[in-house]
Amino acid sequence: MPILRSPFLTQSIVHELSGANARRVENGNNETSSSDLGTLLRRVAEASTHEVEVLIDDLYGLRKKLHSDGDRIQSDIERHGELSQGVMQPAAIISDIVKKIPVAPSKFQRVRAGCCQT
Repeated sequence: MPILRSPFLTQSIVHELSGANARRVENGNNETSSSDLGTLLRRVAEASTHEVEVLIDDLYGLRKKLHSDGDRIQSDIERHGELSQGVMQPAAIISDIVKKIPVAPSKFQRVRAGCCQT
């Protein structure tokens, strides 16, 4: 797993190293000065810290959204239960009324009853 995941951060470090190499060649020595390395290390640390802080903020935002969505879903489930219960009562009443209605003979039963009588 690479330490530097951000393309911007990687490009920034490459740019810094290129600048340090150019300064080294201009100065005529092949060693990077400790101040150049210290500056580069500080910039890498600052950029990495900033990336971590951004990721933490994003995670807190996602956590807040997850809790909010969970609360909304819980509320929706409770409302659905209430509505379902409200529908069940009238359905039971209608079912009881329909059961009490006398059944009229069907056309087939009337024809059959009429033709078989002598």
